[in-house]
Amino acid sequence: MVAWAFVAVAEDAELDAYTGLKMSDNWELVRNNCIACHSPKLITQQRGSAGQWLNMIRWMQAKQNLWQFDPDTEQKIINYLATNYPPQDDRRRAAIPLELMPPNPYAPPSQQQSQQPGTQ
Repeated sequence: MVAWAFVAVAEDAELDAYTGLKMSDNWELVRNNCIACHSPKLITQQRGSAGQWLNMIRWMQAKQNLWQFDPDTEQKIINYLATNYPPQDDRRRAAIPLELMPPNPYAPPSQQQSQQPGTQ
């Protein structure tokens, strides 16, 4: 019962006019730490579980020079993101089957032959 009420609050949260972020618990923390480097649309267009959001943060720290967060701040950011931008089945199309993909012009020559239609 408590979880349902919390989800309802997240879905009904007012949007910040500047960022488009849902204005629920810790949204300012996300705004202050995330849009310093990228558009808020990168947040609002993404969806993920707490683990997926954590993986995105770790990738940004490893590859994009994102600073380290103290554990409390990081947990608040992840909780905000996972609550307000959770996974949704209807958000992404299914992956295109490999047999329907065009040949990759950047594949090594040894793999290009196997990518030609009708070849194995």
